[in-house]
Amino acid sequence: MTTKPNTENAILKRPLYIYDLPSTFLTTLEAKDSHVSTAAETDAPTEAAPTETTTDEHSLGMSCSMCGIALASVADQRAHYKSDWHRFNLKMKTRGRPAVTEPQFDDMLEGDFDESLSGSDESQDDDSEAENEDEQSTKKNKGPGKAPIIWFKSQQTTNDVSLGVYRALFSNTEQAEGNYLPAILNKQLSKQPKMPHIFMCMIGGGHFAAMIVSLGPKPNAKAGDHTPHILAQKSFHRYTTRRKQGGSQSANDNAKGKAKSAGANIRRQNEAMLINEIHALLAEWKEQIDSAELLFIRASGTQNRRTLFSYPDAILTNNDPRLRGFPFNTRRATHSELVRSFSELTRMKVSRMTPEAVSAVPSAPKPKPVKPAAPAAPVISPEEEEARMHTTQLTALIRRSKVPALLSYIKNNSISPNFVFVPSNHHSPTPLHLAASSNAPAIVTALLTKANADPTLTNDDGKTAFKLSGDKATREAFQIARHTLGESKWDWEKAGVAEALNPQDQKERNKKEKEEEEKAEKERRQQETERLKKMPIGKTKPGVALGAGGVHTAMSKHEEETRGMSQEMMKQLMRERMARAAERRIQG
Repeated sequence: MTTKPNTENAILKRPLYIYDLPSTFLTTLEAKDSHVSTAAETDAPTEAAPTETTTDEHSLGMSCSMCGIALASVADQRAHYKSDWHRFNLKMKTRGRPAVTEPQFDDMLEGDFDESLSGSDESQDDDSEAENEDEQSTKKNKGPGKAPIIWFKSQQTTNDVSLGVYRALFSNTEQAEGNYLPAILNKQLSKQPKMPHIFMCMIGGGHFAAMIVSLGPKPNAKAGDHTPHILAQKSFHRYTTRRKQGGSQSANDNAKGKAKSAGANIRRQNEAMLINEIHALLAEWKEQIDSAELLFIRASGTQNRRTLFSYPDAILTNNDPRLRGFPFNTRRATHSELVRSFSELTRMKVSRMTPEAVSAVPSAPKPKPVKPAAPAAPVISPEEEEARMHTTQLTALIRRSKVPALLSYIKNNSISPNFVFVPSNHHSPTPLHLAASSNAPAIVTALLTKANADPTLTNDDGKTAFKLSGDKATREAFQIARHTLGESKWDWEKAGVAEALNPQDQKERNKKEKEEEEKAEKERRQQETERLKKMPIGKTKPGVALGAGGVHTAMSKHEEETRGMSQEMMKQLMRERMARAAERRIQG
């Protein structure tokens, strides 16, 4: 007994390949005792050893209470938690809806469902899929109510070590007889006259991957090297799924009729091309498929099964006794996923069990606390929704000063000129308030004189539209409207509008103000010229001569510098010069 741990370490230090087990280890294999063996044949392999708890990566006792399934190992449990089936059920639980079974989820993938499982071949390691083995082939070959793994023990290992082999690797006859040890012995490569091979393929979401892999090692491979020897492999991907809408294009056509969009036509053409490519590949591999020992196929959904099995002269048939489903969760249909699945199938599972602290481990993982769902958005009535739309349109037209468009919109939609924006704007609740605060005199005039807006309305701060005016032109627009509409139209004093202003008077006043400003500017220029004439010799600028000739030179320079300038630019230049002259007088 003292040498058993050393022997065990030597055996288990590397993965055990089902078809090439050490002969000394193979002769010591035996089925688990009646207690564990009986439990292993039940629907729930997680209860195979109720008095034991797992401590190794490959373990018994795993399950998902949400999806209601039992899992053979920790690795399978982790893969299941990453699957879209589990994630979908998690979303259903947060919404208070019941979980769905795996066949139901597979049917949803091909029906009216948001199929987000498709993508490029390069990202298959991160994106999990919930597409598992075909339900029909699983029931036919594995039988209902049987665990996917058959467990053994060895005299060269301690009693807490269990060794598992996938049931799908055995033929239907071997499974019916239930005597698996002779079957394992006969499957060893050393007893095979010719190296057998198996066929594996996956299809789903516009992806297809297939390969024929030998059970024997590669030619000239080192002893113990069981890297998959792939005889042939091929993968396709076509854009066939309706992004953010759900399911394949053919499923949508069958349910709702043919869509006439360009994208729908492209997806139909891609589906036809994908089917033709798959059929051509299967026909090319017919001889190798017919001679394969087992056929592992994942084709979830009715349309995918029809692609593989239901067409004239189909290479694959539903009643083939070699047909198997993958007895574990698989990801997207890619070549690398097929290689991973082959390694998972052909490696013996090792589970270490300890009898301590069993009562502290629950039979199923506790579900994580679910965060409460976000409160539902408030329901908006049709009237409020229409008011929001009018608010958006009116504010856009006002801010852009679109007078004709604004008046047409108010008239065509029978909107009051005193319309109150929704949601409420405490500063500018009406179009007139918004036009005044935006300094849009043309809009103010149109609303008052043509739309009949009320200037006495106030905002939440008690201010009328006139008091929100930010410039002289906008305030004058209110005063002109007061003159145009008359004193009896509104209570202008309540509206805070200044005295009425005649448009003609306004033009004359503006003209007079402009003339006065030009006159004042002319006087300033004359004063500057006189000042330059009277400036002493020591205070003159360098390069400017005295007397009439000097003044003439200064004026010539002034004319040269101001040549091409606008009136406003010339005024600014003169102000700067006067400011500099004043500074020099103060300093001097």
